[in-house]
Order: sequence, then structure tokens, then C-alpha cells
Amino acid sequence: MEITVQWIRTSWTKESRGGEAAARRNAAPVGFALPHAVAPFAHVIRMDERNGFEPYDSREEVGKADVQLREADGRLRVFPRVKPLFSLPPRPRRPPAVRILPGQWVRWQLNYRFSSALGIRGWSYWLDTFNIAYGPVNADVFLSEPTVFVDERGPVR
Repeated sequence: MEITVQWIRTSWTKESRGGEAAARRNAAPVGFALPHAVAPFAHVIRMDERNGFEPYDSREEVGKADVQLREADGRLRVFPRVKPLFSLPPRPRRPPAVRILPGQWVRWQLNYRFSSALGIRGWSYWLDTFNIAYGPVNADVFLSEPTVFVDERGPVR
């Protein structure tokens, strides 16, 4: 069965924690139209503070996306991998994996907070949004409401 992956990473520093820069960051889309023939690749979008949160898209092998995907019993199991625990903001226990049926899609968001070695440069942050569809889709599938939404974002202080 066809699996479509869109991985959006938005990154910023303390400079975008308030004011106009934060407004631009918060207005960044959480879903984009798909380019033609994405599968079997992941549609990867990067937006960062240095470029005013303008999206830059590319394609990568699905296996390089930070998400575990497994098909079993007519369903797709979706579970994002997390970077080392020192980068996670405080949050309750991680939710379980999501299993979706053909024709469904999931949006899963989680964020990270990092400090430089010895804390010299201050904090940096990123938000990962995974949009994953199971089965054939049209180009604007991720512009609509997901079948399942998992909000795993924690406070970044």
C-alpha cells in the first residue's frame, strides 16, 4: 500500500521567541501541497529563522525521516523517533503509536529544545511536524484536517 510522508522542520533561536519573528514563526504552515510523484520518497520541508521561515523543500528517502512506519494487519503503525532525551522539553510520557487505515492520515507534532555545549550560545529550538498518509492521496491532502492529530509539544520556556 502507498505511504506518503511529509516532514516539516521549523527551527529558531531565542531571537524568534517574541515579537514579529515569533508571529512569522507561528504563522508557518503545518501542511503543504505535495509535488508530483513524491512516493517512495519523503517530502521534506525546512523553515528556519535565518531565512525568515520561508519554506525550502526537498526529497529524501523515507527511511531517513525521523518516524517509524510499519504495515501490519491492513493498518499503518506510525511513531516518530525522538532525538536524545536531553533535548526534549518537559512533557508527560510519550503517547503510543498510532495505527491508521487506508485512506486516513495522521499529523504528529513534537518539539525540541537544545543548548550549546557549556551553555555559551543560548537555546535553540525546533518543531517537527509529520504528515503521513496511508493509501493513494491527492496533492492537497495535507492542507485539510487530519484523521488523527497527536500534539506532543511541550513547553520550551
